[in-house]
Amino acid sequence: MLNVPSQAFPAPSSQQRVSSQGRSKVPLKQGRSLMDWIRLTRSGKDLTGLKGRLIDVTEEELKTHNKKDDCWICIRGLVYNVSPYMEYHPGGEDELMRAAGTDGTDLFNEVHRWVNYESMLKECLVGRMAMKPAVTKDCHEGKRVLNGMRPKSQVTDTLPREGPSSPSYDWFQTESSVTIVIYTKQKNINLDSVIVDLQDDSLRAEVAIKDHSYLIHIELSHEVQENFSVRVIENVGKIDIVLQKRENIPWKCLGQPLEKHDSFIPKKDTVLYYRKCQLTSKEYVTHDTRLFCLMLPPSTHLQVPVGHHVYLKLSVTGAEIVKPYTPVSESLLSDFKEPVLPPNKYIYFLIKIYPDGLFTPELDRLQIGDFVSVSSPEGNFKLSKLQQVEDLFLLAAGTGFTPMVNVLNYSLTYVPSLRKVKLMFFNKTEEDIIWRCQLEKLAFKDKRFDIEFVLSAPSSEWNGKWGHVSQGLLSEFLQRSVENSRVFLCICGPTPFTDEGIRLLHDLNFSTDEIHGFTA
Repeated sequence: MLNVPSQAFPAPSSQQRVSSQGRSKVPLKQGRSLMDWIRLTRSGKDLTGLKGRLIDVTEEELKTHNKKDDCWICIRGLVYNVSPYMEYHPGGEDELMRAAGTDGTDLFNEVHRWVNYESMLKECLVGRMAMKPAVTKDCHEGKRVLNGMRPKSQVTDTLPREGPSSPSYDWFQTESSVTIVIYTKQKNINLDSVIVDLQDDSLRAEVAIKDHSYLIHIELSHEVQENFSVRVIENVGKIDIVLQKRENIPWKCLGQPLEKHDSFIPKKDTVLYYRKCQLTSKEYVTHDTRLFCLMLPPSTHLQVPVGHHVYLKLSVTGAEIVKPYTPVSESLLSDFKEPVLPPNKYIYFLIKIYPDGLFTPELDRLQIGDFVSVSSPEGNFKLSKLQQVEDLFLLAAGTGFTPMVNVLNYSLTYVPSLRKVKLMFFNKTEEDIIWRCQLEKLAFKDKRFDIEFVLSAPSSEWNGKWGHVSQGLLSEFLQRSVENSRVFLCICGPTPFTDEGIRLLHDLNFSTDEIHGFTA
């Protein structure tokens, strides 16, 4: 409910957008910006009304705090007094009041679960919800038979009946290695579906299975080396995580379970996990756009699926600020760039720097060697939409070009049915066009690809198209290579651009199933 991103996020089809009405910013009073809120939280003023005390809050107590000047909200078991934040909330007071005096976790997850509310609301923390006693399941790893299957009853029983089958895991060892085997019970699991983080002998492995997430989280019983391997057998949905022992001794158990170990829950209910990535390079692409290269930790396996995004997190004036960005490939033309860095260890971002912004200037000030926290991937784009496509049309405005990069690369490389890819790229001036030279070279190199630039404020020397997204521009652009070809359209940019573009595409008789709106 805090730190709302730019207008370009979320996109109409994004999982982060509210179901039907959408979500818009509310004009804030002067002196009520995000920076003003940060200053207030650091002023020493009592924002809870409890003079620094933390209390256990019962459901009955929470219900009584349901007014604008006395508004408590529970998010993931923690209760906050959000009354002081009312005038600072970009979504407006009414949105906060939807959760007044209640557990607002579901509403929070629906709108913007990625927001780092713990940092932004830490001075408003009232306390924890008073929990009713509950019998916990015994999942002590030491009681397992060596190399044996876990009892099925230990899998978290939070899965709706209509969801995918609950995964299970096992492990075995050799003299020098330990292999954890995850049985997903699903076909078509690939390396993009698996994220592994190994830190201080704590192993965290998360597998995306449809709209659910399966988590293995263990404090390993012995030390292992930082390098490990991940193997996926797609046709049976089996995942092997192979760890290398530091000492060639037999393990009696895999280790002790940590928080949420062996859980299988809807993705929307998971908490984003971050790892620190090191800035290795920063290149100027245009006058206000940079290409950032971040290196993953050596003991992390993470591949961002095509069409998905991650969140970058930085500490700004004492508060943690989070923003969503879509990774890109290093270049559209790998043949033209040497040396090529090892794959799957680096993540690239094309990011526009806003001088008056709070986040991007701080990002731009980072020095080589500094660290940025990067979340696990999010998104709802399905690669299956591209598998049989013959004509792919891409509509992008400004940095809305970023999700198109990997879609373009993937389609030209892995879609045999593809006849044509066309990109219409909207910008203000010629100087704003990202990777113009690379796009033109790619169009020359691959005859299946066409690029059209459209400027809204061109110079007198501009001979190309100009204006804003319109039915006239799109009608001419959306010409199929053959009659009744299988088509798919992707669009991304500021919210007004995306919303208007999708409306025009529907007017031109393209169906919802043929259109995907990306987050910018």
